Amino acid sequence: MNSKLPIIIAGGGIVGLTLAQSLHKAKVPYQVFERDPSPTHNLEGWGLTVHWALPALEACLPPKLFARLLDIQVDPEQGINDTGRFLFLDLKTGEPKYVIPPSKRMRLHRRKLRALLREDLNIQWDKALHNFTQTSGSILAHFEDGTTIEGCLLIGADGSSSRTRRLLYAFDPDAGSLNQLPMRFMGTTMRLDPFQAQHLRDIDPLLFQGSHPDTGVFMWCSILSVPATNGSAGTGYNEYFEAQLMLSWHYRSAEDEVPATNRQRVQKMKAMAQNFDPNLRRIVWDVMDDAPVLEVKITDWLPREWDGMDNHVTLVGDAAHAMTMFRGEGFNHGITDAAKLGNLIVEAFKNGYDPDLLEQAVEVYEQEMRSRTYEAVLLSRQACLDAHDINNLSPDSPLVSKRARILEPGKKRVI
Repeated sequence: MNSKLPIIIAGGGIVGLTLAQSLHKAKVPYQVFERDPSPTHNLEGWGLTVHWALPALEACLPPKLFARLLDIQVDPEQGINDTGRFLFLDLKTGEPKYVIPPSKRMRLHRRKLRALLREDLNIQWDKALHNFTQTSGSILAHFEDGTTIEGCLLIGADGSSSRTRRLLYAFDPDAGSLNQLPMRFMGTTMRLDPFQAQHLRDIDPLLFQGSHPDTGVFMWCSILSVPATNGSAGTGYNEYFEAQLMLSWHYRSAEDEVPATNRQRVQKMKAMAQNFDPNLRRIVWDVMDDAPVLEVKITDWLPREWDGMDNHVTLVGDAAHAMTMFRGEGFNHGITDAAKLGNLIVEAFKNGYDPDLLEQAVEVYEQEMRSRTYEAVLLSRQACLDAHDINNLSPDSPLVSKRARILEPGKKRVI
């Protein structure tokens, strides 16, 4: 077999790029194919938190690249003195219900992280996967533009709505489909003057979340940029901060649906905040009436067995185990996927490409990944439900308990 056949990575998101960096560092042949038309497409991006997967991320990246993560934190100065605390508030009173146990973390700007991870990589843009076919000892990836590439392994890193996953379950579409939770979710980016930002940061300098006991409305608020990172420092009255604001709620009838227009969405957000504590209500009411508001589908997918064409096709990240954001674990598990699979691939190439070793590497990765993430998906699902029910929120809830918690043997699973 051609020893120079590349690892094909379908998806140039954060997990796919992290995996590519791991392979690039070890000089394993690879190619990344991203459906976005260019690096400048879709420049918006919220924040994400890396906590227990920091060592895995460090293992994947060249040291100089990892060191630059400090500069792409949403607030590098705050990151130096970050306590790691995570408040869960009663939105009616404004008082903390729980302080989630502190842990080492970095709150990163998603767009800047993706740009950092692209550096020095072999990426082809405007390449949406259409299909794949197995050949003798290899895999052919077919793209929407009619081109193909032969590789020794195809890795679907193409997100929760993964085309790769749908193709793996082509004969059982329901098995590969996302599970929709009975929630609706909207989020927006706010531009704040220093006075508005200080009001938010008096609650917590980085982020907080909470739920209303009467309505079940959930709120998340976090700093997204500060003048030193968004370029407005030293501009006097033009200095600004950015914040990420998200609200979610139970879906019980058509009245609970996300409105069609941005203006209607902002109106709904402000209406849901009507009975919030005044300090919290003020944050929502500061949203501009015509602000862009994004709907996010609350879905998940439990990892399961698939026909990987003799271990020539596999999945990582949200494609392999989509989970809700309410435990902040999806990104961390995705980075862990990249580190573990990347290390196994590197070992398979250590003494020259060995197809048998590569197939074994995929099998070992999938077994570990499924055992690690199956419960994580369920815990994140329960955390989503608990986030909208503060009256019954207990210290044992996966929403507020230690991250990466694994259910004890014999403990009832959340379905």
